[in-house]
Amino acid sequence: MIRKFALKPIGASLALALACGSAAAAERDIEGFHGYLRAGVGNSNHGGNQSCYGLGGVSMTYRLGNECDSFTELGYTKEVAKAENGVSFVATVWATAYKNSSDFGDADLELTKAYVEARGLPFLKGGTAWAGKRHYLRPDIHILDLQYINLNGTGAGIDRYPLGPGKISYAFFKDNDFNSTDPVTGQVIDSLAASRQNILYEDLPVNPGGTLDFAATFITAEGTDRTTHNGWQLSMFHHQKNVLGGNNKFGVQYGVGPGTGIGVCCSRMGSSGSTLLGSDYTRVRVFDELYLQPTRDFGVSLVALYHRDKNDATGSTTWTTIGGRPQYAFTDNFKLQAELGVSQVKSDATPGTARLTKLTIAPTIALARDFWSRPELRLFATYGKWNDAATPMVNAFNNSGPVYGKDTDGFSYGVQLEAWW
Repeated sequence: MIRKFALKPIGASLALALACGSAAAAERDIEGFHGYLRAGVGNSNHGGNQSCYGLGGVSMTYRLGNECDSFTELGYTKEVAKAENGVSFVATVWATAYKNSSDFGDADLELTKAYVEARGLPFLKGGTAWAGKRHYLRPDIHILDLQYINLNGTGAGIDRYPLGPGKISYAFFKDNDFNSTDPVTGQVIDSLAASRQNILYEDLPVNPGGTLDFAATFITAEGTDRTTHNGWQLSMFHHQKNVLGGNNKFGVQYGVGPGTGIGVCCSRMGSSGSTLLGSDYTRVRVFDELYLQPTRDFGVSLVALYHRDKNDATGSTTWTTIGGRPQYAFTDNFKLQAELGVSQVKSDATPGTARLTKLTIAPTIALARDFWSRPELRLFATYGKWNDAATPMVNAFNNSGPVYGKDTDGFSYGVQLEAWW
């Protein structure tokens, strides 16, 4: 009982930041050692390594029993100094390791957080000042592993200063900080580097239990070459609490040029995409994510999403998806989970509309009964079904290679771990 009580506040905080996605600008790190880990191993009905089912490109995948990679984040947060007036200086350092296979093997460690916060400054009225490299506003749609906005980077800022009915944050970042120089004169002749300004206004009350958040990004290309461009994005999110024991999150996003996030991993917006993209490159995304926990034993996460990229050269590419992950807890430490997702991608550059349906069943050993309790140790069986137009996409997506050839369905099975602490 003592162990469970001690883990619960930490688990709740990380569930918000890693799973549900916190509305707060800063993912405020709790003092101590924390982390995230996912790993697994499996096989397919075609033999060899575990296979995974996705359409690639702008799309993301339904991840339960469908992650053929390994990923971990490990870090430590510690108050390193405290002023006489109570202002606290807190340092955080985190490292990550990723491998596109079921074995971490020779995966390289990367430093993803190294920053210091000044908490409790009287002149910020409860806001926080910070500088360094950090995670910054990266909520996700958990069952898709889609960080629909991600402002991570190296910079400095002020978080959540009270302004009117909500709170405002400002941060300045440098992205892709490298230049091409003339070998004779030493002058900068081209650069993909950009300065990025992010302005957030959060917690604006609009209805009982409902708030609006706004996130704006302004990107300035720093090259002297005329082929680089500025860009921007604007996002609006509505958060509704107390929906059958859960919450609802609705988002609308629009980006132009580097503000689309094209060139950044995993269809994220907010960071600087390629500054080679002009104003004809646009991205629009609308989504709704509904999490319900109507009883102690039953929880479900549902999502519907529309995403379109467009430019003058190749036209538009549209990704739409709808799906859900229900789970039922039979005991304090055993659940049965399922996940069903239907996705399609239509591109003006290729014929046909690619369609993929993925279904997973996963008996699970868990920390507790609720949806967000972790760690989870899962057995899984996953079935994928797709059409002819999707066949080359599924084969290209699979890190085990084109194991399905011309087939339009497949089956995989194995063991999966997901934990945060």
